[in-house]
Amino acid sequence: MKTHILVVEDEEKLARFIELELMHEGYEVSKAFDGRTALSMASEGQYDLILLDIMLPGLNGLEVLRRLKNGGSHSTEDGAFANAGAGVQDTPVILVTARDAVMDKVSGLDQGAVDYITKPFAIEELLARIRVALKLHSKREVYQRTLQGGDQSDVSGNGTDHGTFNNSASLREGSSVTDIASGQSASRINPEEGVYIWKNLELNEKKRTVTYEGHEINLTNREFLMLMTLLANQDIVLSRDTLLEKVCGYDYMGETNVVDVYIRFLRSKIDEVFGIKMIQTVRGVGYVIKSE
Repeated sequence: MKTHILVVEDEEKLARFIELELMHEGYEVSKAFDGRTALSMASEGQYDLILLDIMLPGLNGLEVLRRLKNGGSHSTEDGAFANAGAGVQDTPVILVTARDAVMDKVSGLDQGAVDYITKPFAIEELLARIRVALKLHSKREVYQRTLQGGDQSDVSGNGTDHGTFNNSASLREGSSVTDIASGQSASRINPEEGVYIWKNLELNEKKRTVTYEGHEINLTNREFLMLMTLLANQDIVLSRDTLLEKVCGYDYMGETNVVDVYIRFLRSKIDEVFGIKMIQTVRGVGYVIKSE
């Protein structure tokens, strides 16, 4: 059976061009030209991957993505609403964005997109990103099947957040966040218990919580993983590429400036709120949390 891809693009000429290129590569292709149609088709059909433009009429791509990943509803022809099927929540989505839309990229990744590509793009790059996304999805399906007989709570955090599960799986399919460094102080890092401490800040991996002096800090999935990676490797400068590998997976092909955006979010939620300087920038290299 051919791999089935849903192309969601309001520029019909571009959609047709992508369709022809994908068909030439042996994929089966369906097209949608607006957000509501895309949501309906994605919810009712069986697709192996969705290529989703952000700037769409009706519903924008980020809203379509949010509803799909959250099992949201879509309008039917008679005005009623139907729920998206459970299977579509796990379908990999690649976003198509404007070149300077960094916040759209971050928002889309946080909502569950596996990758993004910016316009204008070379078709060879698009095909490569599709191959990687499909390969990663296949690996995750195999990984999930190996866990079906056991307790998945340590992997997924709460067992219901698809974004958290996929991100955590990416870490475990490669190496753990503590593989970079060894010999850390047991009072600061206890990987067996899933507890990472820096001064008055504590991150609990199993409980999926971050607190500072008892005050809870709400983080997105990737912000949580970014912070955990830095805490697990205190006093070691981690490059942007390394942080991308640990948080997004070894096959991630996005731009490294996404790391800068997540660091800025972490600083706004922790450093600026509590008046501390936790994450330090090493110019030309990356980021570090110093133990002292």
